Amino acid sequence: MKISVITASYNSEATIGATIESFLGQTHPDKEMLVVDGASKDTTLKVVESFGASEIRVISEPDKGVYDAMNKGLHLFEGDAIGFLNSDDTFHNDSALAAIAAGLETADVVYGDLDMVADHQSKALVRSWRGGRFSRYSFQLGWVPPHPTFYMRREVAEKVGDYDLSYVTTADYDYMLRALALNDYKVAYLPRVIADFQMGGISTSGWRVTLRGNLECLRSRRQHLNAPVIDAAFFLRFARRLFQLRRAASLRTPRSR
Repeated sequence: MKISVITASYNSEATIGATIESFLGQTHPDKEMLVVDGASKDTTLKVVESFGASEIRVISEPDKGVYDAMNKGLHLFEGDAIGFLNSDDTFHNDSALAAIAAGLETADVVYGDLDMVADHQSKALVRSWRGGRFSRYSFQLGWVPPHPTFYMRREVAEKVGDYDLSYVTTADYDYMLRALALNDYKVAYLPRVIADFQMGGISTSGWRVTLRGNLECLRSRRQHLNAPVIDAAFFLRFARRLFQLRRAASLRTPRSR
C-alpha cells in the first residue's frame, strides 16, 4: 500500500528538515511526500531539494493558507491512502507509517495518538493527546481525533472532498467530522503515538484562538449534526484540553527523576 503524506509549508526553513528526515526514516517502503509550498520567501525549497529524495515531490505557488494547500494535496496525491504532516511536525518514530499501513489493510480510516512538544530538539512534552475510540456520538461529546495522525484510503478522500475554507482554524475538525460522523466507514484507532506536534502554530496560539476554534467547531456540528445553538461539546472540548495538559504533566514526572 502506497501512502501519501502531504506537507503544507510556508517559510518553514527552520523546521521542515526535521519533518522530511522523519518521513524518509520510515520503515514502510511504499510512500511519497508531497510538499505543497505557498511560494516561500526563505530557503524552504532549498532545504527540501537538499535531500535529493525520489520519494518527495514539490509544488510551490501562492495559496490561500494551509487548508488551501491541503486541498491541492488532495487533488495531486498518487497513493492508495493519504494523511497530512505539517512542516513543523514529525513522525514519532520510524514505524509510524508501517502501523498506519497495517491498520488500513482492514479499515478505511485510521488515527492514533499525538504528543504535543515544545520543540523537536528536546521533545519536551507539553500536551498528551490520546485519540481513544470513535463511536456514533463522539463528536457530540467533544471528541475529535488528532489530525496529524488521521489517515484514510483514497476512496474516502474522494468521497469526502475538500477542506471547507470558510473555517479559518478548524477546517480539519470539519473535515474529520464529515468523514466519520456522516459516513459508515470502518474506523480503527491505533493506540500508539503517531506524530509529534510542535506547539506554537495557529491552532495552539492562545485561549482566544481556542475560543474562536470552538465556535467554528460548533458551527460545523450545527451544520452537519443539527446541534443546538450551544451544545455539550462546546464545553467538553475545553475540558478535554485541560485533561490533555494534566495527563502531560503526569507523564513528565517520571522523566524528571
